Amino acid sequence: MPEGPAPRPQHSLGVSSDRLAAIGLMCLAVAFFSALDTAAKVLTTRMGIPVIEAVWARFICQFAGLLILVPALGIMALPDMFKTTRLKFQLVRSVLMVATTAFNFLALQTLRLDQTVTIVFLAPLVVALLAGPLLGEWVGWRRFAAIIVGFIGILIAVRPGFASVSPAVGYALSAMLAYALFMLLTRYISGADPPVVTLFYSMFVGTIAGAPFALAHWVSPPDWTGWVLLTSMGLFGCAGHYLFIHAYRLAPASAITPFLYTQILTMAGFGYFVFGDVPDHWTLLGAAIVVSSGVYLLGRERRTRRTAPEAV
Repeated sequence: MPEGPAPRPQHSLGVSSDRLAAIGLMCLAVAFFSALDTAAKVLTTRMGIPVIEAVWARFICQFAGLLILVPALGIMALPDMFKTTRLKFQLVRSVLMVATTAFNFLALQTLRLDQTVTIVFLAPLVVALLAGPLLGEWVGWRRFAAIIVGFIGILIAVRPGFASVSPAVGYALSAMLAYALFMLLTRYISGADPPVVTLFYSMFVGTIAGAPFALAHWVSPPDWTGWVLLTSMGLFGCAGHYLFIHAYRLAPASAITPFLYTQILTMAGFGYFVFGDVPDHWTLLGAAIVVSSGVYLLGRERRTRRTAPEAV
């Protein structure tokens, strides 16, 4: 999953080739995120790797990747990555990232990949709903109606066999709520620290605090494939987040954010080829409703930046 709202572009580029490149980077980024979740599902359901171990492996490998990649590309010197003016908020945000990952991996043990990503895509709608009481960014009746429609889409997506998968659905909803709070906190502290510093601290708690729990329950992968998958989660996450940030530097958010929803396609593809899962019509219908609500909210937000608040 992406690290919440990306930094605003530092310059405006109207060249269509840059927008096409940004769209391509966004689609590739979400494909990496889908590969991360697929690897986690294989490790925890087929290879007997504890969820806490998979969570920690994801964080420590991505953390290591950042420590190597960022200085190597000349983005920032290593000591500067530790400098923050919002340490408490960065640590709370990091805890929320751990919670998002842990609940998501727990949900993946039972739910299909396409089901989990559909539920997680409810997060932007929850952000819009909570932005009023938490940030003072209230929504009007049109966006509130879109949020309600999005919730209905989730109910449709998980309706079949709801009684048998309710614990997993609860995990997925918990992951979604933690991710929504993560995005709200990201918005609140945006501009306080450079994006790379915020990205660095999002991995911090999971890497440091998760180590003793993961090592206490450590189960070695059964073969070299397991080791590759365990390591690849962090690499997928690191590559995905780097491409995600770079995409927003090439084009406006309004042009590329809708392509986040292509993750439903990549998740469904991985689910089919790796696990033989075929999305049912309820999931497809619910996903379509959630995506439509999210795109509508994005459009309303873009319009209201040019109009009075009461026209929302």
